[in-house]
Amino acid sequence: MTSLSLTIATRESQLALWQARHVQQLLQNLGHQASLLGMTTRGDQILDRTLSKVGGKGLFVKELETALETGAADLAVHSLKDVPMELPEGFALAAVLEREDPRDAWVSNRYARLDDVPQGAVVGTSSLRRQVLLKALRPDLDIQPLRGNVNTRLRKLDDGQYDGIVLAAAGLKRLDMHDRIRHEFDTDTMLPAAGQGALGIEIRADRQDLMALFASMADARSWRAVTAERAVSRCMGGSCSMPLAAHGQWQGDTLHLRAAWGDELQPDAPLVRTAASAQVTDLASADALGQQVAQLLQAAGAKQR
Repeated sequence: MTSLSLTIATRESQLALWQARHVQQLLQNLGHQASLLGMTTRGDQILDRTLSKVGGKGLFVKELETALETGAADLAVHSLKDVPMELPEGFALAAVLEREDPRDAWVSNRYARLDDVPQGAVVGTSSLRRQVLLKALRPDLDIQPLRGNVNTRLRKLDDGQYDGIVLAAAGLKRLDMHDRIRHEFDTDTMLPAAGQGALGIEIRADRQDLMALFASMADARSWRAVTAERAVSRCMGGSCSMPLAAHGQWQGDTLHLRAAWGDELQPDAPLVRTAASAQVTDLASADALGQQVAQLLQAAGAKQR
């Protein structure tokens, strides 16, 4: 393939820039040139309210998609858990890269594990998913909102505003902040969000040249797993305003997909949990498994939006 000169649209947080530079290096390894176009999104600007109250996860990607649409950039790199389940018309997911650790991480300067935290302790997260899962584990906790990039959240913890916070393990590891992780929750305890730990590359749907290029960078098993997870969320009408978890784990060629749903109007109500397994050999069969799990959730009492 002829060497290309590409522009990567990215948010300007430390983690987003790491992700964009990671893709930049992968492109350079293939003999292509890539530069970064740093952008500030509305999701980065609005920090005094939870995402569920100001427009959802799409606030992190709209400006980047505008750059793709106008030709200012050729591709955008996203944390997949921040990407809406339905891309706007004219855009496509060109690749999902090999997944990092999908688990949630417990971060605290005082307590080694969630079990060590006293009654009434203040724990920070703005994720409705994490809120309902934490409440299921420890209904005595005082769960308080926590917005901002990774460094901002850690600073608020260090300033004493929280006894502990919950962050994605992948982000801390990518930023070489392994030492801040006191404990990694197993997925039975804290089921991850759809796409957590995975990076996705978004392009304009008419850029077939880039579709072919990124096919060589994609990790097939990661892509199939997150496709199944995102199908659960899509079928449930999921967004950051719905407490929903979905996570797929491989057992040979079989994908075991688990999901959990909570009622945002009754956060103390029991979680609805379900799971299914299937031979997953392509994106279509992954999507079908996700739809099956969504149907099982609804049959068990989960409400579709």
